[in-house]
This record gives sequence, structure tokens and C-alpha cells, in this order.
Amino acid sequence: MTTQTPSTGPSPLPDTVGSPATVESPANPETPESRDAIERPDTLQSPGTVEVLRYSAFTTDPAGGNPAGVVLDAEDLDDARMLAVAAEVGYSETAFITAHDTTARRYRLRYFSPRAEVAFCGHATIATAVALAARTGTGELLFDTPVGEIRVGTSLVDGLVRATLTSVPAHSRPADNTTQVEPALRALRWTRADLDDSLPPHIAFAGNDHLVLGVRSRAQLAALDYDFDALHDLMRHHGWTTVHLVHRAAPDRLDFDARDPFPVGGVVEDPATGAAAAAFGGYLRALGLVTEPLRVHIRQGEDMGRPSDLYVDLDPEDPRVRVSGQAVPLPAQGR
Repeated sequence: MTTQTPSTGPSPLPDTVGSPATVESPANPETPESRDAIERPDTLQSPGTVEVLRYSAFTTDPAGGNPAGVVLDAEDLDDARMLAVAAEVGYSETAFITAHDTTARRYRLRYFSPRAEVAFCGHATIATAVALAARTGTGELLFDTPVGEIRVGTSLVDGLVRATLTSVPAHSRPADNTTQVEPALRALRWTRADLDDSLPPHIAFAGNDHLVLGVRSRAQLAALDYDFDALHDLMRHHGWTTVHLVHRAAPDRLDFDARDPFPVGGVVEDPATGAAAAAFGGYLRALGLVTEPLRVHIRQGEDMGRPSDLYVDLDPEDPRVRVSGQAVPLPAQGR
């Protein structure tokens, strides 16, 4: 997979900050009780006894959402080790905290799929924020990622942590018909007639690039059966992280069903893609559909049997996009 070029971002954290194993509670956590109310995840031992927490993001049910691995203490892991851990875990992404300042609640965060490093991953960011809230209390967190600074607010809602990430500025541009849209349609085994003219093909960005295609029929989206190798090669060539396939539930509502093929990450499909949801927010703004502050609901993973709910908050005056969801610990494997 082609990793997106990192932006300059904020000043890097020093490599010598303390280990997450000795994290102290923040000076002003939201409530002392919140740490006790949050369920802790089971863990698995990946290569070299690296402790990996396992969460499913954008769901309140462990049977839904998108699973992510979270390594809270990765300061001593080099790139090859992090990639090996991610491959062993086998989820679409595993997040690694490679440095931290617990007083400032600031962390350096990197993401790896089973095949390569990924510049930004929304569901693993949400999972990491929830994992940290379980240990340090709810409140605001700051992640230094390869694409820049990502702020995440966390709060306790009905006993579960809800996290809202704020993306880097999002933007979107029309996709090229000859070199991008037509090859993608061939790989998807779709035709131009399958596309929704009100949702023109775009390349949308909010940390990494995603091809956005709107489809006319919900049944067409449900029947997705694409050419893995062809789409993989096209995505690598253009540097796309996913292909964000959407169906608008009704002409008068900004509610969508979505599917996100992710062959460049080594998996057929993502059941919840926060990075694509953020980029899609920039796409909707570029189309002129955001004239006042509003919330968009994206239902993803339904056709995979892992339903997920992503909530996207948009403001016409703010190029950033806010994506919200919950995450829950996954039970130990074999249960």
C-alpha cells in the first residue's frame, strides 16, 4: 500500500517520554467514577509478547463495528516490528502509541494494516481514544499522527465512551473519468448506469485519499463482488486508501449506506471507516450540500454482518470534519 505523504504537523514529541505502563491520571479527569464504569478489553499477546488491546469501533455491540488493535506502549518497537504485530493481529488496522506526554494528554500515534503503514485511520483512532479513557479518564486527547494533529474528545454516555475526532482540513475534487472512474467501475464490475448522477465521482481527502462513488440502488451496493487484484493495483497506483461506495437513503436526507473495499490493506472490506467518513464530509461540502451546521449518519458494515454507525458533523465555515462513534472491548478469542 502506498502510504500518504505526511504533513509537517505539530512539533514532534520527544522519544524519551515515559512508558504508558506508568501513566498517571490527568489532573482533571471528567469524573473519577468514569474510569471504573468503563469496561476493560481482553488482550492478546502478539509476536514478542507485545500487549494488544482489542476493540470494535463505531458500535455498541462487539458483534458489530470495525475491530482494531491498540498498542499503548510501542516506544521500543521499530517499523518492522509494528508491521509484524499488525499482520499477526490481522485487523484492517492496529494503532501504536510511540510516544506520550500524559500531563498534556498528548500522544504520538501510528497506524499499520497487515501490509503497510497507513497515514490515518479513523476507527483505530476512536478505539485508541476509548482505550486511553479507560485508563486516564474521559476528556480531550491530542494525537500527533503522520497527517498532522488530530484532537479527540471523549465522554461517558450510558456507561460507554463516545469519542469524536476532528480531522485535518478536508477537501474534494472531481475524479478523472478515463484514468480513475472507468477503471474503478471495471474492477467493481459496475457500469456508468449504476452511478447516482447527484453524487458525482470525486477524490476526497481528510488525511488520505478516497475515491467516492455514489450508486443508484441499495441492492447494487449490497451485491458488491469486485475484482480484488484489479482494484488493489488501481488503488496503489493512485494512492487511494479505500473506495468509498455510498447510497443515499432518500433525496431529502443526508443519510447514507456505505461500503469500503480495502484491498491495499490486505482485507476485502472495512466494516466502518472513519477516515473515509471524514473525507466524505469534505465531499458533501464541496458539492454545496452543507449550507448550515448539520449531522450526517453513515450506516456501514450492514452487508458484512458487522453493522456500524458513524456520525459526521459538518459546518460550512469549518473545513475540518468531526466524526463520532463509540467503541467496545472485544471478548477473548475462542469464547
